[in-house]
Amino acid sequence: MVLDNNYGKFKFLGKVNSPRELKGLSIADLKVVCKEARERIIEVVSENGGHLSSNLGAVELTVALHYVFDAPRDKIVWDVGHQTYTHKLLTGRAGEFHRIRKEGGLSGFPKRSESEYDVFDTGHSSTSISAAVGFSESRDIKGEHHKVIAVIGDGSMTAGLAFEGLNQAGHLHKDMIIVLNDNEMSIAKNIGALSKYLNRIITGALYTTLKDKIYNLAKSMQDMGEQAIRLTRRLEEGIKHVIVPGILFEELGLKYFGPVDGHSLPELIETFRRIRNYEFPVIVHVVTKKGKGYVPAEVRSSEFHSAAKFDVRSGTPSSPKKRSFTSVFGETMLRLAEKDERIIAITAAMPQGTGLEKFSERFPERFYDVGIAEQHSLVFAGVLGVCGFKPVAAIYSTFIQRAYDQVFHDICLQNSDVVIALDRAGIVGDDGPTHNGVYDISILRTMPNMVVMVPRDENQLQHLLATAIEIEGPVSLRYPRGAGDSVALDDEPQAIEVGKAEILREGGDVALFAIGNMVHPALYAAELLSKSEGIDAAVIDARFVKPLDADVLMHFARTVGAILTVEENALAGGFGSAVLEALSEHGVSEVMVQRIGIGDFFVEHGSAASVRARLGLDAEGIARSTVELLKKCKRQAKK
Repeated sequence: MVLDNNYGKFKFLGKVNSPRELKGLSIADLKVVCKEARERIIEVVSENGGHLSSNLGAVELTVALHYVFDAPRDKIVWDVGHQTYTHKLLTGRAGEFHRIRKEGGLSGFPKRSESEYDVFDTGHSSTSISAAVGFSESRDIKGEHHKVIAVIGDGSMTAGLAFEGLNQAGHLHKDMIIVLNDNEMSIAKNIGALSKYLNRIITGALYTTLKDKIYNLAKSMQDMGEQAIRLTRRLEEGIKHVIVPGILFEELGLKYFGPVDGHSLPELIETFRRIRNYEFPVIVHVVTKKGKGYVPAEVRSSEFHSAAKFDVRSGTPSSPKKRSFTSVFGETMLRLAEKDERIIAITAAMPQGTGLEKFSERFPERFYDVGIAEQHSLVFAGVLGVCGFKPVAAIYSTFIQRAYDQVFHDICLQNSDVVIALDRAGIVGDDGPTHNGVYDISILRTMPNMVVMVPRDENQLQHLLATAIEIEGPVSLRYPRGAGDSVALDDEPQAIEVGKAEILREGGDVALFAIGNMVHPALYAAELLSKSEGIDAAVIDARFVKPLDADVLMHFARTVGAILTVEENALAGGFGSAVLEALSEHGVSEVMVQRIGIGDFFVEHGSAASVRARLGLDAEGIARSTVELLKKCKRQAKK
């Protein structure tokens, strides 16, 4: 591990190596810590890329939590975890921070193997309250005594799992604190009834003022006995029922405090000190601004949610933005929707991330952002599909895992006319194991009625999307993060024959069956094999995992001695497994098959290119595996 000791310009950062060292500082000094943390986060993210807006918005909150509570004895559970950069800087990792999200460096999310201060691995939203309930129950069973704090954003509160956790927290009435970090954003601006409810609380200045006055009154009456204290509590409850709309959290059994200015250290510290000795569930409503302290991120918080490298002075990306699979998907959706009024677009809090922003502007009546609620989005889509519409639900591949049952029960079982567009499929790189989308093929091809298709490039993406719209029944369409090979786009998206593979290169020694963004590396590998080894390799773009083109597969199984399958998905149940199953069903056993893909392990973070090279999923790796396969064939032939 290469440590960065270049912290001489900072008064505190890099020298404060644990939260305990914060506790001796004054409020003025803590404000300097916050300023330095912001500066360092902006510096590093501008070089490495990463989650900027969410981290800048949580600086004071993080400092106040570590100042008041006693981590790691007290358990701080971060929801999603993309706001933990300040937490990492203050928990002994400042010297490693320059390599965050780099291969071998710090993770961009909490990781138990990285630090005792990271009490639970996170990366997907809305798990923190359920986790905190678990930590609270574990503490009480063991007879331990410490605080448990869940930090959750208002965007994550749109997911059903958060309310499942709240339900049990209120029922068990355990000693725990929930910090609701409210910035009116998830990745995009929050929508829905909960967002409006929180906004009414924030703007309800009358209640906040009266509550403070009642609190001060209660303090002054402490020496007047229990009857006076009970009177003030009843007064507070009465006012709350009259003024606060719904009193949702208190009715669920949690004591509500707030709203609190999430950028005021004195107010945060006073609030946390006030509640730290309570032995019942408490929710603290903290109001913050995403991107706080860096104007470009404040103004364009969605763009800086997960930022690429950028110039600090201007806030502009360091590299020109290339055409991406996501942008081609969004553009094709627009073109198809112009001609087909059945098409409806659905996203789970990611209109920009899934390329649907322009669609939402052009067809607002046919666009739905349901919040971070993948399960709901697919039930919603399933019903629209059986009602004669053509819903296209755009979801990141890693998040389809959250809605497994809805794909089965509410789409496939109904044979509903739904297209599931899976962005960020395959290796995503720097975000690591929580965000790699390497299980969707294995999950979805097991579902009856489901068609599974994978484009090799941006041009084929538009044609397969047009194909998906024409298919009756459920379809999944997966495509990778970022830019492809910048191939030319045809003028119009055209539907192609379902289940038909495309032979891109003939060859008699071995057949490389590839899917998706592994097709072009397979073609490059075939060229390498021809030049360096004299091996004549055929390359087939399967295009469809289900239905698989059995005719093309059987042709090569009977004419060459070896087949290599290549996929950027888990080998267990993936494309290669589908090929083996098809060969077995057709009684073909004489051909030798080797599969390349993701083994039975989690893929750690690093650049996508370096990860693929490490896994043998680049042209050189595919060529090496092909040579090894043909050597096995020769050894087998000698026996």
